[in-house]
Amino acid sequence: MWENAKVNRPTTGSRASLAKKPEDVASMFDEVADRYDITNDVLSLGQTKRWRKKLVAALAVAPGERVLDLAAGTGSSTEPFHDAGAEAVACDFSLGMLQVGKRRRPDMTFIAGDAMNLPFADDTFDAVTISFGLRNIVDPLAGLREMLRVTRPGGRLAVMEFSDPTNKVFNTVYNEYLMRALPPTARAVSSNPEAYVYLAESIRAWPDQDHLAAEISAAGYAAVKYRNLSGGIVAIHHATKPRALPAS
Repeated sequence: MWENAKVNRPTTGSRASLAKKPEDVASMFDEVADRYDITNDVLSLGQTKRWRKKLVAALAVAPGERVLDLAAGTGSSTEPFHDAGAEAVACDFSLGMLQVGKRRRPDMTFIAGDAMNLPFADDTFDAVTISFGLRNIVDPLAGLREMLRVTRPGGRLAVMEFSDPTNKVFNTVYNEYLMRALPPTARAVSSNPEAYVYLAESIRAWPDQDHLAAEISAAGYAAVKYRNLSGGIVAIHHATKPRALPAS
């Protein structure tokens, strides 16, 4: 069920508190590129593919539409759009991820790019999406404004990100899992377990569903709404670019 976002909530303090130097984050993802997808499947208990199907459904991309998939990594999140006939672009700032993706899917388009300074013209894409990557941008609001810039008027945005479980008891258990169980599990399956310590810390520091909705609204998107998945472990935020932006 989609929920209307409470975009009137204050945004102060809604950004992750971790310092994220782009070169450090990119280097970290370079190191985990080869085993990134399988590690995610293990740590999510096999939920990653189900979450991605929900995201694809939320964007309702038609054949021939232009889609930008940011923080695309190896392109596993881009594949469904490409295979459905969209002109899909997988964009990431980790060259290691892009190289793995291009090796696996040479028929897909991979482009290196910084989410805060995208290498695309204004109003280029019918839909823009980012999965589990907005949290890694040093200035998420700046990233969202760049996404707005390259989205055509009337185009759609979908952000899939870790969020706050809606049940308080489960939320407590989940946060214990993040800090105690996730890093040891990552050591068994990942080429760089320390990357998953960062993952756990960044998830805990990330704002809840309504604060992120307020951030998306502040970037200039309209009709912001979100849908919780797996009890709020993950949320998909959906929005549209107004056909006429307000005068600045």
